[in-house]
Amino acid sequence: MRNGVLFLFVILLAIIPLIFLKNAEFGGADGQAEEAIIEVAPDYEPWFNAIWEPPSGEIESLLFSLQAALGAIIIGYVIGYGKARKKYSSSKQ
Repeated sequence: MRNGVLFLFVILLAIIPLIFLKNAEFGGADGQAEEAIIEVAPDYEPWFNAIWEPPSGEIESLLFSLQAALGAIIIGYVIGYGKARKKYSSSKQ
């Protein structure tokens, strides 16, 4: 029951902004940071340039999603391994 309420809450958190802000543009922090830098120092030049830039926004989103999924898998594995190790090491003694 408690997990179901939490799951419903997470779904509502994702859907409500899309319903109430229909014509809003949801941008990332990189774009906002770039705009702030241009306002503060219009002649600023970055120290480095990107080695490779994805050909489209969709591919960039795909790579970001894959990175997030890989990180979640690694974190889940580490947590599960630690929990199982604790469970089985305490049951043998």
